[in-house]
Amino acid sequence: MSHDGVRLRAVMRSVAFLTAGALAVTTLAACSSEDESGKPLAGQDIAPVGRDLVADGGTLNWAVDDVPETLNTFQSDADDTTTRVAQAVLPAMFRLDAQGRPQRDADFLESAKVVDTEPKQVVLYKLDQQAVWSDGREIGAADFAAQWRALSGKDSAYWTARNAGYDRIEKIERGANNLEVKVTFSRPYADWKALFSPLYPKDVMGTPDAFNDGARRKLKVTAGAFGLQKVDRKDKEIVLARNPHWWGRPAKLSEIVLHAVPLDKRAAALADGTVDLAEIDPADASRIALAGRAKGTNTPLQGASSSTAAKDENKNESRQQKKLGKKERKALAKFLRQQDELRAFIVRRSLEPAYTQLALNGSEGPLRDERVRRAVARALDRTELAKVVLKPLGLPAVPVGSHLALSGQAAYADNSGALGDHDTTEAQALLADAGWVPGGPLKDKGEKAAGSEGKKGKKSDDEAESEGGSDGQYIVGEDNKDPQDHTKKHGHGDEGSKHLADGKQYDGRKVKQGGAPGAYAPKGTAAPAGAKNGPLAKDGKPLTLRFVLPSGTGSESLSAVADSISRMLEKVGIRTEITKVSDDSYFKDHIASGEYDLALYSWPASAYPATDARPIFAKPVPAADGSLNVEQNYTRVGTDQVDQLFDQAASTLDQDESAALVRKADARIWAAAGSIPLYQRPQLTAARRTIVNAGSFGFQTPVYEDMGFLKKGAKVSASPTSGN
Repeated sequence: MSHDGVRLRAVMRSVAFLTAGALAVTTLAACSSEDESGKPLAGQDIAPVGRDLVADGGTLNWAVDDVPETLNTFQSDADDTTTRVAQAVLPAMFRLDAQGRPQRDADFLESAKVVDTEPKQVVLYKLDQQAVWSDGREIGAADFAAQWRALSGKDSAYWTARNAGYDRIEKIERGANNLEVKVTFSRPYADWKALFSPLYPKDVMGTPDAFNDGARRKLKVTAGAFGLQKVDRKDKEIVLARNPHWWGRPAKLSEIVLHAVPLDKRAAALADGTVDLAEIDPADASRIALAGRAKGTNTPLQGASSSTAAKDENKNESRQQKKLGKKERKALAKFLRQQDELRAFIVRRSLEPAYTQLALNGSEGPLRDERVRRAVARALDRTELAKVVLKPLGLPAVPVGSHLALSGQAAYADNSGALGDHDTTEAQALLADAGWVPGGPLKDKGEKAAGSEGKKGKKSDDEAESEGGSDGQYIVGEDNKDPQDHTKKHGHGDEGSKHLADGKQYDGRKVKQGGAPGAYAPKGTAAPAGAKNGPLAKDGKPLTLRFVLPSGTGSESLSAVADSISRMLEKVGIRTEITKVSDDSYFKDHIASGEYDLALYSWPASAYPATDARPIFAKPVPAADGSLNVEQNYTRVGTDQVDQLFDQAASTLDQDESAALVRKADARIWAAAGSIPLYQRPQLTAARRTIVNAGSFGFQTPVYEDMGFLKKGAKVSASPTSGN
């Protein structure tokens, strides 16, 4: 699924914000060290049944975003489908359980443990004696060594996206026999369980050519419950076939076919039988829920009723349909046919192992001041923002308390207290301390306002319109009037307006560069009466922050959250200029390049935050060419202290101590207010009602060999998070 936060393909797997501020170290440590990880906020929703209730055979048609450009998960253009294929057809030493914690994969690994720490850390892997590649060769030390050399970062001929952890390995050797692999590290590495998952054969990792090109379009040698049978780029599908030589529990399905289906086409694909399983957006989830409620009931959707009231309703609907044009009637008929087919599906709901955050660009403008960033954070009611997205879906509307883990994971603790709770009074005090005062004198209209609209190279109105479609730009907080009244005042009516969660509308017209009409007065002009409740200003510039959002399919929930945030900021005197841009432009031209003040996007939760989250929160450093190397820290906020805590956590072999260091780093990230975690992303999956052991998996790595169709006559127990 694409939006509630933009999904960042290679970044998602390499898995972000930081300065200690004025808070004392002892305070930060105290707020994080004693917290417990808790349990996942929502369990997985997959219709779990025992294998004896799963029919043998059948083809599962599963919707994915696209046929990936590469099947090598370690390349920069790998995506979620790359990962899905790798999980089904390649070995993994460790996979994640329902709490997002790594567990040994017994089909490949009898044991793995640290056997020495002095003078060097040594991990001994004992492989399952039946574990072989599809060509019959044993999985062994040669495969481990080839993957280490390819990903160590020492040979630039390998086009790798990441080598964290592999760069700490000193050598790999065969153990006492062919089933043992001994890995010696040059320096301690806490996250060693992250390595060799997936494991590629030496045929792929052995040479730069094989790594760079050989595994992009095909995998000749695999080892999993399924094998890669076909990658069809013309028909946009990937076929995974049951592996007849698999030594583990045999796969129940004969085939899994991954179909590339855009998010906005998935309801139609479900209805016409193209796919049986698909992640969907809230709108399609509502359609399926409605179709499910219509099943077996007397509703206009079924075209029949035994009650007088229902008959009258049908007659009224028939009269309304007659008023429609030919195209409208045809579209309605198609919609109703699809609704009839969608009764065969159910929505399985959980929370994705990823969270949506509000990112604050701390590199320039008002948000460069930590006090302003913290004021923005204190102005937000994160519980209410979580409710905007999650409450309508029947999911727990609990704000995320950590940048580095989610509830249920070992490193999770709610460290938001390091920044402070929602408090508009405190937010206003922080802004006043930073010099932003209500109703201050403003510069002439031609002068630049504070925030991103004053940046060099701001796009023209026409350019903004082409990027953002009909949404354009609109300023929230340009006066103290109700947005609906403001719309009427300027005579725009409903045209170009955006509907919000509370039913109000904000004027969607473009505004000229420099801010809203009437926002400027000659320098030195006294503030009008009542200005103390108006927008804030400093040095003749109003406090206006550019809020950049994507405009593509699936971004509706982001828009609703952004509008709620804007209203919250307006209460403390901060105006927001909301700009909608195309999905293609959103990340590349705005987030990665720093052309924004506020933005919403998501990060995945990792079982190895000391390794995977470090580049997201690393302190930006000047590069040789004078530019700033931000890695994946797109807020440009960081400190040496946070970097040191990550390094310590990654080098500490005591798991409890490592988790405590991660929590301490998270508390300092909160204090810096570079990013504000809001809510865990919803995971909505439409599944044919007969499909079992598949759906919204939550944290857990899917168990592909157990997926399938329910045997005739068998029944599934109702899931507590089931959608219908």
